[in-house]
Amino acid sequence: MVGWRARRKDDKCRRKTPELIATLLAKLAAWWNNVTPAELWWLGVGLAGQVMFTGRWFVQWIASEKAKRSIVPEAFWYFSFVGGLMVMAYGLHKADPVIIIGQFGVFIYGRNLYFLWRHKVGDPQRSKLTD
Repeated sequence: MVGWRARRKDDKCRRKTPELIATLLAKLAAWWNNVTPAELWWLGVGLAGQVMFTGRWFVQWIASEKAKRSIVPEAFWYFSFVGGLMVMAYGLHKADPVIIIGQFGVFIYGRNLYFLWRHKVGDPQRSKLTD
């Protein structure tokens, strides 16, 4: 009996799935038809920022695999900084405090890039932590 009920419930869900997908696609199409060119541009900025921000983990993973130890390559900080700035710009445009607050790490990423640049030019005042 229990197996029959489970199958029956599952069949009901299967019948509703095409309806749900059709409703979702209709809502997406309605949204898409109302997107202005400016909003489309901002959507591109936000998505590109997310791709950059996510890409930093692939950069770090590949570098660690090559080195056979956990390392954080310089490119990780560039991806973090640029991606974070782009996502923050999108959040500011949308006036979304959750996105904006979530991107305050850009100051840390910028500071790490500053340390890297300072180390490259051979600043004698650099901290022992950056060696």
